[in-house]
Amino acid sequence: MNDNNIQPGRQVRPAIGSVTLCFITTLYILLVTNQTFWTKAYGYFIAEQTAFAAFVIGISVTVMALLTLFSAKYVTKPALIFFVLVASVSSWFNDQFGVIIDKEMIRNAAVSTGAEAGHLITLRFATHVLLTGILPSLAIAWVRIVHRPIVKKLLYNTAVILACVAIFVVAGTSFYRTFAGIGRVHRDLVDTLNPVMPIANAVRYAVDSRKDSSIVAQPLGTDAHRVGAADNGKPRVTIIVAGETARAQDFSLGGYGRMTNPELAKQNVVYFPNTSSCGTATATSIPCLFSVFARAQYTHLKGLETQNLLDVLTHAKVDVTWLDNDTGSYHVTDRVSYAYLPTSADPRFCKDGECLDAILVDKVDNWLDHVKGDSVLVLHQLGSHGPAYFQRYPDEYRRFTPDCRANDFGSCTPEEITNAYDNTILYTDHIVSAVIDKLKQRSSSLSGAVLYFSDHGESLGENGIYLHGTPYIIAPEQQTHVPLLVWLADDLAKTGGYDMACLAKRAADGTYSHDNIFHSVLGLMDVATAVYDPSLDVFAECRRPPNKLAQLN
Repeated sequence: MNDNNIQPGRQVRPAIGSVTLCFITTLYILLVTNQTFWTKAYGYFIAEQTAFAAFVIGISVTVMALLTLFSAKYVTKPALIFFVLVASVSSWFNDQFGVIIDKEMIRNAAVSTGAEAGHLITLRFATHVLLTGILPSLAIAWVRIVHRPIVKKLLYNTAVILACVAIFVVAGTSFYRTFAGIGRVHRDLVDTLNPVMPIANAVRYAVDSRKDSSIVAQPLGTDAHRVGAADNGKPRVTIIVAGETARAQDFSLGGYGRMTNPELAKQNVVYFPNTSSCGTATATSIPCLFSVFARAQYTHLKGLETQNLLDVLTHAKVDVTWLDNDTGSYHVTDRVSYAYLPTSADPRFCKDGECLDAILVDKVDNWLDHVKGDSVLVLHQLGSHGPAYFQRYPDEYRRFTPDCRANDFGSCTPEEITNAYDNTILYTDHIVSAVIDKLKQRSSSLSGAVLYFSDHGESLGENGIYLHGTPYIIAPEQQTHVPLLVWLADDLAKTGGYDMACLAKRAADGTYSHDNIFHSVLGLMDVATAVYDPSLDVFAECRRPPNKLAQLN
């Protein structure tokens, strides 16, 4: 298949035609870096083996046609090397963690900190990229490509591409009904095709990001105002603890067999055992849950175009502050007070660009000292973010052992991974309980409330899936079932008319989601506005008499 005859002995390096090299690279990419893709496809086509054969042919000629598009002098080698390297890196996350690299996953990766990303760069990862990416790339760089004259090359490449397209059409139309049915039911299949989908989704993300930079959020809830100030005359203070990667399945408050919430179990909190998240990654869930939009209506663009809960609180003259120990606020805090704590590098809590969540508790006293009126403080945890679970808790909370002490799950047993993860939940239990204690200590001067929820859950190897970020439509329950709890100071419950027995019963019996956060916080702070929906306020039906907000809507 060489483009020209080559005279023996004239070149030390082997010579090869550009289309031939594209063909070999196609075979390599499909056979070596698409294990997850073919495994899924075979499983989905298990009862349709002839259709599966046609599917294999159709996908193969599609990738061949794509690579042949780059069969041009000075372009072929860089393009093929790029494709191989992307496929190599992507296949690691596909095969090891069950991750699907869609646009939202790329968005989540793009906003990760260097320390967070560093946890994924392990020796096994580096070895995988060396063997499946770098060495094949060096081979591509080493060979000498022989190109046809430009006109003949154009005709030849076009003929190859058209032949591939024709084969694709025949294969596709022959089993269209089967392909359409499987495609509708298993939308995750094509998303794992390397390197086509990671590259396509990266382009989509880049295009969207350029548009994002020029968006100005439109005002929301500018009519917001406080109604029914506390009868005791004390400022009303709500601390929102925005958790990270905590799944409800491992909360003993919700029935988990291990005691992972010993401190909160003593704090008279109300736990909502049936709560679902807005997304499976922080970059989606955080802006979504603080937005006025329900998950079904929320989009990344809507989140940027519209002010959020924190803005509405500000319109009502509520003081708002956000302290961050995670990866940022994803534009939620663009118009309120914000502090990113890892940059402090406080040696008591921080190491290698990350900090234990105790740094958040440490800052609470100083913030409370300066409270002069109704206020909301958001504490954004690093929580249970993986894969380095063992770095999320100090030794005194290393209760479940043996625990995985590595970034690489491949070096740990399933039991060790679960133990390490459960230790992070145990530590989060301590952090949230400590925040409650801070408010209790100031009960004479403040009327306090604490609201805790996680942004999304986590997979710990169930069905071969680890971490989070799976597209919501196919995400396992471990990534979407999240903890939600609330604590109210006794005086706030009394003066606010909260029937705690009613709230506990509704929490236990009802089904809730991040959709409730926006309206519940407004209700908790007695902020009236046309955008408040009492039907989504978890407190509304348990206030005696009904709060004025419900009466105003």
